[in-house]
Amino acid sequence: MLYLASQSPRRAELLTRLGLSFGRIDLDIPEHRQPGEPAVDYVRRVAREKAGAGLLKVVAAPGAVVLGADTEVILGDEVFGKPADAADAAAMLRRLSGRTHQAVSAVSVINAGREAQALVITDVTFADLHEDDIAAYVGSGEAMGKAGAYGIQGRAEQFVTRLAGSYSAVMGLPLYETSKLLRDFGIHPSAPATTASA
Repeated sequence: MLYLASQSPRRAELLTRLGLSFGRIDLDIPEHRQPGEPAVDYVRRVAREKAGAGLLKVVAAPGAVVLGADTEVILGDEVFGKPADAADAAAMLRRLSGRTHQAVSAVSVINAGREAQALVITDVTFADLHEDDIAAYVGSGEAMGKAGAYGIQGRAEQFVTRLAGSYSAVMGLPLYETSKLLRDFGIHPSAPATTASA
Protein backbone atom coordinates (compact mmCIF):
# COMPACT_ATOMS: atom_id res chain seq x y z
CA MET A 1 0.00 0.00 0.00
CA LEU A 2 1.07 3.56 -0.70
CA TYR A 3 1.45 6.07 2.12
CA LEU A 4 1.93 9.82 1.86
CA ALA A 5 4.30 11.10 4.56
CA SER A 6 2.70 14.53 4.68
CA GLN A 7 -0.31 16.30 6.09
CA SER A 8 -0.24 18.84 3.26
CA PRO A 9 -3.71 19.13 1.73
CA ARG A 10 -2.14 20.23 -1.56
CA ARG A 11 0.05 17.12 -1.82
CA ALA A 12 -2.91 14.88 -0.99
CA GLU A 13 -4.99 16.64 -3.64
CA LEU A 14 -2.24 16.24 -6.24
CA LEU A 15 -1.66 12.57 -5.43
CA THR A 16 -5.40 11.97 -5.69
CA ARG A 17 -5.26 13.36 -9.23
CA LEU A 18 -3.19 10.33 -10.19
CA GLY A 19 -6.14 8.11 -9.25
CA LEU A 20 -4.25 6.42 -6.45
CA SER A 21 -5.47 5.07 -3.12
CA PHE A 22 -3.15 5.98 -0.26
CA GLY A 23 -2.88 6.34 3.49
CA ARG A 24 -1.50 9.42 5.20
CA ILE A 25 1.18 9.55 7.87
CA ASP A 26 1.42 12.50 10.23
CA LEU A 27 5.06 13.45 10.82
CA ASP A 28 6.90 16.26 12.51
CA ILE A 29 10.25 16.40 10.72
CA PRO A 30 12.45 19.39 11.59
CA GLU A 31 13.20 21.40 8.45
CA HIS A 32 16.45 23.20 9.19
CA ARG A 33 19.16 23.81 6.63
CA GLN A 34 22.59 22.76 7.86
CA PRO A 35 25.47 25.30 7.78
CA GLY A 36 27.06 25.22 4.35
CA GLU A 37 24.45 22.83 2.96
CA PRO A 38 23.61 23.67 -0.67
CA ALA A 39 19.97 24.69 -1.08
CA VAL A 40 19.11 21.87 -3.49
CA ASP A 41 20.79 19.27 -1.24
CA TYR A 42 18.69 20.55 1.66
CA VAL A 43 15.45 19.99 -0.27
CA ARG A 44 16.58 16.50 -1.28
CA ARG A 45 17.51 15.62 2.31
CA VAL A 46 14.22 16.76 3.81
CA ALA A 47 12.20 14.74 1.28
CA ARG A 48 14.33 11.67 2.01
CA GLU A 49 14.01 12.14 5.79
CA LYS A 50 10.22 12.42 5.52
CA ALA A 51 10.00 9.23 3.48
CA GLY A 52 12.35 7.36 5.83
CA ALA A 53 10.54 8.48 8.97
CA GLY A 54 7.24 7.54 7.38
CA LEU A 55 8.48 4.05 6.53
CA LEU A 56 9.48 3.49 10.16
CA LYS A 57 5.83 4.08 11.14
CA VAL A 58 4.36 1.59 8.64
CA VAL A 59 7.22 -0.87 8.08
CA ALA A 60 5.11 -3.70 9.52
CA ALA A 61 2.46 -3.19 6.84
CA PRO A 62 2.98 -5.69 4.01
CA GLY A 63 4.14 -4.03 0.80
CA ALA A 64 4.30 -0.55 2.32
CA VAL A 65 5.62 2.14 -0.02
CA VAL A 66 6.10 5.64 1.40
CA LEU A 67 6.28 8.91 -0.51
CA GLY A 68 7.94 11.95 1.06
CA ALA A 69 8.30 15.33 -0.62
CA ASP A 70 9.63 18.78 0.03
CA THR A 71 9.23 21.99 -1.95
CA GLU A 72 11.14 25.18 -1.24
CA VAL A 73 11.41 28.58 -2.88
CA ILE A 74 15.01 29.52 -3.58
CA LEU A 75 16.37 32.92 -4.65
CA GLY A 76 20.07 32.77 -5.34
CA ASP A 77 21.22 30.45 -2.57
CA GLU A 78 18.65 31.65 -0.03
CA VAL A 79 15.88 29.28 0.96
CA PHE A 80 12.51 30.92 1.58
CA GLY A 81 10.65 28.61 3.90
CA LYS A 82 7.25 29.18 5.45
CA PRO A 83 6.85 32.71 6.82
CA ALA A 84 6.92 33.15 10.59
CA ASP A 85 4.24 35.86 10.53
CA ALA A 86 2.56 38.43 8.26
CA ALA A 87 5.54 40.78 8.32
CA ASP A 88 7.87 37.96 7.30
CA ALA A 89 5.48 36.97 4.49
CA ALA A 90 5.38 40.54 3.17
CA ALA A 91 9.19 40.76 3.31
CA MET A 92 9.51 37.55 1.28
CA LEU A 93 7.10 38.79 -1.38
CA ARG A 94 9.00 42.07 -1.66
CA ARG A 95 12.20 40.09 -2.28
CA LEU A 96 10.52 37.96 -4.95
CA SER A 97 8.87 40.95 -6.65
CA GLY A 98 10.07 41.51 -10.22
CA ARG A 99 12.53 38.62 -10.05
CA THR A 100 12.90 35.01 -11.15
CA HIS A 101 13.25 32.42 -8.40
CA GLN A 102 13.34 28.65 -8.35
CA ALA A 103 10.71 26.40 -6.86
CA VAL A 104 12.66 23.25 -6.02
CA SER A 105 10.66 20.09 -5.39
CA ALA A 106 12.13 16.73 -4.34
CA VAL A 107 10.16 13.49 -4.14
CA SER A 108 11.47 10.39 -2.38
CA VAL A 109 9.81 6.99 -2.60
CA ILE A 110 10.95 4.20 -0.31
CA ASN A 111 10.00 0.68 0.70
CA ALA A 112 11.74 -1.95 2.84
CA GLY A 113 14.20 -2.75 0.06
CA ARG A 114 14.95 0.34 -1.96
CA GLU A 115 14.69 4.08 -2.36
CA ALA A 116 14.45 6.40 -5.37
CA GLN A 117 14.22 10.15 -5.73
CA ALA A 118 13.34 12.77 -8.33
CA LEU A 119 14.17 16.47 -8.29
CA VAL A 120 12.36 19.15 -10.27
CA ILE A 121 13.50 22.77 -10.51
CA THR A 122 10.99 25.26 -11.92
CA ASP A 123 11.80 28.88 -12.76
CA VAL A 124 9.06 31.24 -11.60
CA THR A 125 9.07 34.93 -12.54
CA PHE A 126 7.03 37.41 -10.54
CA ALA A 127 5.73 40.73 -11.80
CA ASP A 128 6.66 43.90 -9.94
CA LEU A 129 4.36 43.78 -6.93
CA HIS A 130 2.84 46.94 -5.49
CA GLU A 131 2.64 47.32 -1.73
CA ASP A 132 -1.16 47.22 -1.98
CA ASP A 133 -0.96 43.85 -3.77
CA ILE A 134 1.36 42.45 -1.12
CA ALA A 135 -0.79 43.76 1.75
CA ALA A 136 -3.98 42.36 0.21
CA TYR A 137 -2.42 38.97 -0.43
CA VAL A 138 -0.90 38.66 3.04
CA GLY A 139 -4.19 39.90 4.52
CA SER A 140 -6.03 37.05 2.77
CA GLY A 141 -4.13 34.58 4.94
CA GLU A 142 -3.07 32.56 1.92
CA ALA A 143 0.63 33.34 2.35
CA MET A 144 0.91 31.53 5.66
CA GLY A 145 2.09 27.94 5.78
CA LYS A 146 3.55 28.09 2.27
CA ALA A 147 7.17 28.17 1.15
CA GLY A 148 8.06 31.59 -0.18
CA ALA A 149 4.81 32.99 1.27
CA TYR A 150 2.70 32.15 -1.77
CA GLY A 151 0.52 29.43 -3.24
CA ILE A 152 0.59 29.36 -7.02
CA GLN A 153 -2.73 27.50 -7.10
CA GLY A 154 -4.46 30.43 -5.38
CA ARG A 155 -4.51 34.21 -5.63
CA ALA A 156 -0.74 34.41 -6.14
CA GLU A 157 -1.14 32.96 -9.62
CA GLN A 158 -1.84 36.53 -10.75
CA PHE A 159 1.72 37.51 -9.75
CA VAL A 160 3.37 35.00 -12.10
CA THR A 161 4.44 36.39 -15.47
CA ARG A 162 6.38 33.31 -16.55
CA LEU A 163 6.81 29.71 -15.45
CA ALA A 164 9.35 27.31 -16.93
CA GLY A 165 9.00 23.81 -15.52
CA SER A 166 6.28 21.98 -13.63
CA TYR A 167 3.20 23.78 -12.29
CA SER A 168 2.32 20.84 -10.02
CA ALA A 169 5.88 20.86 -8.62
CA VAL A 170 5.44 24.49 -7.56
CA MET A 171 2.22 23.41 -5.82
CA GLY A 172 4.18 20.75 -3.94
CA LEU A 173 4.30 17.51 -5.94
CA PRO A 174 5.54 17.10 -9.53
CA LEU A 175 2.97 14.72 -10.97
CA TYR A 176 4.88 13.40 -13.98
CA GLU A 177 7.98 12.54 -11.97
CA THR A 178 5.92 11.18 -9.05
CA SER A 179 3.92 8.92 -11.35
CA LYS A 180 7.12 7.62 -12.94
CA LEU A 181 8.71 6.89 -9.54
CA LEU A 182 5.63 5.08 -8.28
CA ARG A 183 5.38 2.94 -11.42
CA ASP A 184 8.96 1.82 -10.77
CA PHE A 185 7.71 0.59 -7.38
CA GLY A 186 4.82 -1.28 -9.01
CA ILE A 187 2.17 1.29 -8.10
CA HIS A 188 -0.07 2.26 -11.01
CA PRO A 189 -3.01 4.67 -11.15
CA SER A 190 -6.36 3.16 -10.22
CA ALA A 191 -9.81 4.63 -9.72
CA PRO A 192 -11.60 5.63 -7.64
CA ALA A 193 -9.01 7.17 -5.33
CA THR A 194 -9.50 7.15 -1.58
CA THR A 195 -7.52 8.40 1.40
CA ALA A 196 -7.17 6.91 4.83
CA SER A 197 -5.32 7.78 8.01
CA ALA A 198 -2.32 5.76 9.10
